Amino acid sequence: MARYDEKGYITELEKNEVFVFGSNGHGAHLGGAAATAVRKFGAIMGKSEGLQGQSYAINTMDSKDEMLSQIERFLEFAKNHPELTFYVTEIGCGIAGYTQSEIAPYFGNVPNNVILPKLFLEVLRRS
Repeated sequence: MARYDEKGYITELEKNEVFVFGSNGHGAHLGGAAATAVRKFGAIMGKSEGLQGQSYAINTMDSKDEMLSQIERFLEFAKNHPELTFYVTEIGCGIAGYTQSEIAPYFGNVPNNVILPKLFLEVLRRS
């Protein structure tokens, strides 16, 4: 099971676990969760979407439509890989500028192997 630090950030994963983070269209993983993905979980600079080591990138910066398409592709990928557990960060809620209330509903019907962040779960419980 993933390990967290005192601020609630993921610091370690088991071998069958994946860190899901927000990226940009250039795959320039320079800050926030994206930088953590590079440093700790095998994300590849220049790759803006998909599985990379123990991380999975979703482009949150180019357009909302593109982000929503990538969320759909991610959820299909997770459904087809029940042997993996995916820990979703608050994608889109940092530099991309969306709120948890705007993004969480797109994760309303996730497979059992997708773990959502606490604030996304709170939004979903209220709806």
